[in-house]
Amino acid sequence: MAARLWGPPDGEPVLALHGWLDNCASFDRLAPLLPGIHLVAVDMAGHGRSYHRSRDANYNIWEEVEDILGVSQALGWRDFSLLGHSRGAIAAMLTAGTFPGRVKRMALIDGLIPPLAEDKEAPEILARAIAQRARLGARRRRHYATFEEAVEARKKGMFPLSGTAARALAERGTMETGGGVTWRSDPRLMATSTAKLNKAQVWAFLDRVTMPVRLALAKSGMADRAVPLRQVLQGRANIEVREFPGGHHLHMEESAGVIADWFGPFLRGETGKVSD
Repeated sequence: MAARLWGPPDGEPVLALHGWLDNCASFDRLAPLLPGIHLVAVDMAGHGRSYHRSRDANYNIWEEVEDILGVSQALGWRDFSLLGHSRGAIAAMLTAGTFPGRVKRMALIDGLIPPLAEDKEAPEILARAIAQRARLGARRRRHYATFEEAVEARKKGMFPLSGTAARALAERGTMETGGGVTWRSDPRLMATSTAKLNKAQVWAFLDRVTMPVRLALAKSGMADRAVPLRQVLQGRANIEVREFPGGHHLHMEESAGVIADWFGPFLRGETGKVSD
């Protein structure tokens, strides 16, 4: 797995996890604003410059827990904190719920739990995943004549980005071809999971997430999160939430500084309180 490093080797160990179809350049703006932290931002499997899973494997989000633990072991970290955005925030929560003794603190950005599924949906979810995997595995990658065309496409994705943010992700996430550039990411990442967690399963993970958590939400971020988030936070005094200006990638935009001011002392362990 590929990664970028920031901060002194003797700083507080923090593993940073990016969102779906992003890469570790997602933290290029935020990371330098977190002094005293040894930040390792990884390209998750299938993203950026990291490996693609084998043809018979899947990208179900809970499988990232093993990758996260593998990275921490390779780094020699017995315990550490997690910084996650979007899908990376969900993977962080699942990791902390699976191995709560390994995770000291979590700083999350516009993400906490996966979309909840009903038990009765399981057969259709599996059927859809198998069909999508077959189709995406055979699909030719999209090519762009120039790098600038790829940047423009990234700006207009599911969550619009500024030119600077789109360029950072594209520089890390594209590769040259004979006729231009294409994305490095595994096309099978576009397929739905072969199974999805139901409410009882997600709550079981959350009930084991007892370490301090700070969750930064975008005022113009994930539009469908309000109702489930209220349910999630009920009775969970260890999770502190604040809203910041910006869209889903707010940590790559103008709010990076104020988010760093909130996250930095917390991740360094300078405050164990839920509220400053």
